[in-house]
Amino acid sequence: MKNAVIALLLSTLAACGVETASTAASAAALKKQELEQGRATMDKVQRDVEAVGKQMAQRAAQADETK
Repeated sequence: MKNAVIALLLSTLAACGVETASTAASAAALKKQELEQGRATMDKVQRDVEAVGKQMAQRAAQADETK
């Protein structure tokens, strides 16, 4: 009986460890996805800022030409 209780406790603890490991793996996968999305957003914003800068330079050049 004592061995059965010990076996039950050990199996419960082992299952808890597996659940913790799978939860950590899921959290890591989500963080990786968030990081990738953040990088993509940052790249897009940088391209947009560069495009606006070029557009402003073109307009400034056109304004200088008309003066």
